[in-house]
This record gives sequence, C-alpha cells and structure tokens, in this order.
Amino acid sequence: MSDNDAGMASGTLSPASRESLRVTEIFHSIQGEADAVGWPSVFVRLTGCPLRCVWCDTTYSFQGGGWQSIDDILREVASHGAHHVCVTGGEPLAQKRSLILLQRLCDEGYAVSLETSGALDVSPVDPRVRKVMDLKAPDSGESARNLWTNLDHLLAHDQIKIVIASRTDYEWASTVLRERHLAQRCMVLFSPVHGAVNPRELAEWIIADKLPVRFQLQLHKLLWNDAAGH
Repeated sequence: MSDNDAGMASGTLSPASRESLRVTEIFHSIQGEADAVGWPSVFVRLTGCPLRCVWCDTTYSFQGGGWQSIDDILREVASHGAHHVCVTGGEPLAQKRSLILLQRLCDEGYAVSLETSGALDVSPVDPRVRKVMDLKAPDSGESARNLWTNLDHLLAHDQIKIVIASRTDYEWASTVLRERHLAQRCMVLFSPVHGAVNPRELAEWIIADKLPVRFQLQLHKLLWNDAAGH
C-alpha cells in the first residue's frame, strides 16, 4: 500500500496530498439523469465507495484513480467550458475534501450537482449544490445502509433517486414514498435497473398507482449503450 493509499484508508493524507482528492476520471458528456438531464456537463468522478450495490455500473471507481489537487481539478473542469458540473463516484462524500471541491465549484458560478448514495451524512454539503441522493432498495443488497436522517437535510431543489430492480423493490419504494412523505420534501425519481426491470413495466406501475414520482431512464445508456455510467 502506498502512502497515499494508506492515507485514504485512515482518513488522513500525506502533506503532499493535502487539499487533494483521489480522482478516477474527469470527462465532458451529456447529463443522463435527474433534473439536469440533457445538459452538457463536466463529470468529476471521485474514487472509493463504502457500499457494494449488486447492480453498480461504476465498480471501476472503487479503487485506483490518482491524486489531483483541487486547483488542478477546477482548471480541468474550466477547460471543458460547460456550466453544469456533476461530482459523482463511487461515493464522493467518502472523501471529506469533496466538500471543499463542491463549495469552490459553487463559488466559481457552476450549476453543481452531487450524486451520493444516501449512506453518508449530507448535512455539511454546500446548500447551493443540488444533491441527488439515493435510497437503496432491498435488491441493491445495501438497504440497511440508508441513513434516514439525511431526509431532514434535503432542500426543495434536491432529488431522491430510488433504483428499482424488481416488483419487490417497487413495493418497498412505494411504501417509503408514502410513509416518509418523500414527494413533499423534493423531487423523487424512480429508475429501472438496466436489464433487470422492463422500463415500460415500471412506467405502467407508476401510472397505475398514481405515484407522485418522476420516471427516469438513463439517457447515456440510450445514446451510447453505456454501462459504465457516462
């Protein structure tokens, strides 16, 4: 294990890595999800995630990556010329300095979104950031990791995403939607697991039950048949 790997595991960084983040990739593409869907966006994919959802399509981001200073990340983001920036992973909040990156992106005037698992505390996130927070349904294998207190820290511009892999997941999501008044907090997105649930079937369930949720297909998969989450 390198010094940087050891620092990441312990939650501290070597002096050379202060104000830095471990980054898997930075790229310019079309946002495929949530309320910014369709906008050209820069994606900053940070490395590492404490969860292991069985349907995860970005497992390559769990390890590896390289350290980049936050200044260098900002310069690379600026080079693409997009207004929208999405900080994703992995689980970005697993690296505490992601909070600094989010704040600085907002300070630079970007429209910033954060894709987060819902298992880590979102309360310190800059309120200007649009949080797209997962709630993990049973078939993910990680539903026990949902940090329910996060619901109290969501703002009207945030979004809750529930990824549906089965009718069981749908019933669970419908119950949570009703019992925890999710639609009164912010936009709720139901999204089918690629290849596990027929999208039309999920859409018909939502219509039949008159749920106040937004059906979502991942646009990047329609455009590029992209299973890696671009």
